[in-house]
Amino acid sequence: MAGRKDYVNTKVTSNREQIEYHVKEILRLVGEDVEREGLLETPARVTRMYEEIFAGYEVDPREVLGVTFDEQHEELVIVKDIVYYSQCEHHMAPFFGKAHIGYIPSGKIAGLSKLARLVEAVTRRLQVQERITSQIADIIDEELAPNGVMVVVEGEHLCMCARGVKKPGSKTVTSAVRGDFRNNSALRSEFLALLKQ
Repeated sequence: MAGRKDYVNTKVTSNREQIEYHVKEILRLVGEDVEREGLLETPARVTRMYEEIFAGYEVDPREVLGVTFDEQHEELVIVKDIVYYSQCEHHMAPFFGKAHIGYIPSGKIAGLSKLARLVEAVTRRLQVQERITSQIADIIDEELAPNGVMVVVEGEHLCMCARGVKKPGSKTVTSAVRGDFRNNSALRSEFLALLKQ
């Protein structure tokens, strides 16, 4: 996603007129004056935003890892604090946070930026945090065939902070473990300790 070129959701682009119409209708139905100055360009702005925040639909996350390298490194590799933004599929409200990925190669490694691109490909669509966590772990497990994978995702959900129970500042943490991480508590502890540094 970022780094090579900015992807956009071409379905949004090709349906721009319809999306703008429906955004205008929603504004009208919630009681807004759609002809007032501040809202005249809102349907177009929302559509352009959708092109960007739903760009993940244009990317096959499994292809994001791309070229891998043969490398006999068999120790823990961690990329942490990968910032992401996503949209809750239940309320279409934003949630955002950080993803942390650790894996133990078994002869094959990915470029470090590819792991960040994988997070973007998975998060820039309607999602739930639990699925994001599992999808990242599963894709790394399937594409790199490492000895183990652990993914921890932290998220702050506006559907929980700004509505419903209204608990701003609350965070959700999810994890997924594969391979050696599943049965080795010392390895999980090492990963979690390194996240805190």
